[in-house]
Amino acid sequence: MDDIHDKKPDENLIRSTLRALTQPFIDLLHTSRALLGVNISYVLEGITYFGIVGLLAIFFNDYIGLDDRQAGLMVGFLTGGITLAMLFLGATVDWIGVRKAFLYSLVFILVGRVLLTTSPAFGQSGIWNSAHILSIFGILGIIIGYGIYQPAAYAAVKKFTTAKTAAMGYAMLYALMNLGGFLPGLISPPVRRAFNITGVFWLYIILTVAGIIAVAVIITRKAEKEATQNSLDAKQREEDELEHLSGKEKLKYYFEHFPLKDFRFLFFIFILIPVQTLFAHNWLTLPQYTSRAFEGFVQNNFEFFVNLNPILIFILTPVVTALTAKKNTYKMMIAGTLVMSVPTFLLTFGPNVYTLMGYLILMTIGEAMWQPRFLQWVAEIAPRNMTGIYMGIGQFPWFLTKVLTSLYSGWFLMRYCPDNTPVSELNTETLWLIYGLIAVSSPIALFLARKWMLKGFK
Repeated sequence: MDDIHDKKPDENLIRSTLRALTQPFIDLLHTSRALLGVNISYVLEGITYFGIVGLLAIFFNDYIGLDDRQAGLMVGFLTGGITLAMLFLGATVDWIGVRKAFLYSLVFILVGRVLLTTSPAFGQSGIWNSAHILSIFGILGIIIGYGIYQPAAYAAVKKFTTAKTAAMGYAMLYALMNLGGFLPGLISPPVRRAFNITGVFWLYIILTVAGIIAVAVIITRKAEKEATQNSLDAKQREEDELEHLSGKEKLKYYFEHFPLKDFRFLFFIFILIPVQTLFAHNWLTLPQYTSRAFEGFVQNNFEFFVNLNPILIFILTPVVTALTAKKNTYKMMIAGTLVMSVPTFLLTFGPNVYTLMGYLILMTIGEAMWQPRFLQWVAEIAPRNMTGIYMGIGQFPWFLTKVLTSLYSGWFLMRYCPDNTPVSELNTETLWLIYGLIAVSSPIALFLARKWMLKGFK
């Protein structure tokens, strides 16, 4: 009898844990057809975006006739341009609605990808020649499209979820983006070997068309209306009457509630820059570190370690969110940024495969804890009908992070982890100590500002 009684607490713990883990997924599955359409579209766009970005520099080398520096600038023009475009175009979704924003943005993206893919066939290669100029117009189309698409996706999750399903909604969106970053590694190689890079780009154009069809067919006007009504309470429905204001009245409302006037919002998004530098180091520092500071297996397979983060995020984000869905969003931000930044100090013990794996896994768990909650916090703090502009401006520090980190990462590599140098003469310990101190300043600042940030927030 004693043995049976001893097992009951353990069985109850297992049941409660499984319930906490599965219930958010069940709730999300019962949300709406419109949210399903958003997730399908987002996974298709994740595949096409990351698939093209991964080949873009080589495309400009081989097909447009640019050198490495020029090709790198074009990739930077695309990635940085998208983040900057969200700052100016994020309000579009607030003005025209989620469904139209998705369709218009995807049409811009489609035209841009067609222009980019066909540019080598319609002009002379070389810098500023006709092929290059046509490819720039193609990239501009993609930039404009994504400047609308990304805020529309975030706004859609807010619009189509309830307080019960919001956390998992944002987590799935973030996880699907990272799945999109992983899948091109499986899809692209066989297509590229058979049809070259332009063949891969045409496949992604077909997927873009599929994404437009998915939005048009799944996120119908009726589905959008039903999802919105089911997710809003009575007070929110009253606030939704703002959509019926005249253009002049709506413009006045926007100026009165413009996010740059919200000092808590500004502090929140800019204080995350230090910990976000670890994202940028995934492609600015980690490839060189794993290929220069290690020997044997890690050095020979450094791509595996560099690309481990996206697939781990896809697996871990929904699970971590399910277990922490009921936790306070801001407190999860503090805990998540802390868990993400502290493992950086593992690398201060020197190059070791175990500390490297520990850093990658723990950092990813921390990212899974806070990054989806960041999207949720920005959406929650945004006034009604201003989610798009808040999301657009919320991405601006990420643009600054990519720029700022790229300005000093090369210097640190040359000083502490230079190429063609024996491993014994490298000083990567100091490099990661400095990067760890930079990253950990974010959770410290969030903790110190918690009373001010949470004051009066509902």
